[in-house]
Amino acid sequence: MARILVVDDEIGIRELLSEILYDEGHTVELAENATQAREYRLRQRPDLVLLDIWMPDIDGVTLLKEWSSQGLLNMPVIMMSGHATVDTAVEATRIGAVDFLEKPITLQKLLKSVAAGLARPVIPASMRSRTERPIVADPVFTQPPALAGGMPSQPEQAMQLPTAAAPDGSRLGSISLNQPLREARDAFERIYFEYHLERENHSMTRVSERTGLERTHLYRKLKQLGIETSRKKAAG
Repeated sequence: MARILVVDDEIGIRELLSEILYDEGHTVELAENATQAREYRLRQRPDLVLLDIWMPDIDGVTLLKEWSSQGLLNMPVIMMSGHATVDTAVEATRIGAVDFLEKPITLQKLLKSVAAGLARPVIPASMRSRTERPIVADPVFTQPPALAGGMPSQPEQAMQLPTAAAPDGSRLGSISLNQPLREARDAFERIYFEYHLERENHSMTRVSERTGLERTHLYRKLKQLGIETSRKKAAG
């Protein structure tokens, strides 16, 4: 679904949010302080950030200002705190945060805020005074042009993903576009992880490095998809 970065110095909060978001189908990355969050953001852009305000090294509002001034605030950020004042929440919203969650965070409020944040177009701070038109950053899918003669109308049309052109022998197979998003995503992820397990000879360490998932999340994901993790079980 989405790649979400959780930034909080409390390990219990990180683990709780990670479990909830993972169960919702999201990929979760964790940072225990602003320094780790900064380094992660320089490597890639998450789809959404859950950012704690009070942290030991750099507070969340300061990090939010830094991202905004550097043009890196092109993803929705939801602030979290159990001690923040109304003024702090207002300041974070003015800088560019899309929402504020007060700890302890309830499941319903978390999921509602995350869903709203992911659905909201983000306008970088440098562009807010120039235009009100939504800006979509880093598009990952562009609709292909219509084929001559129109598209087939079979009820279970599947998108044939290219296989021969892949130089490393990887294959995606066929994934139906006429199924719920979660099922299509699971089908893709099953093929994706089975490929990397086979390629890395079922070494969970190498698969973890290759896919960018922590081992704990990787084991949980494979279990969710019904994929055996050992070569012996997979062969059987």
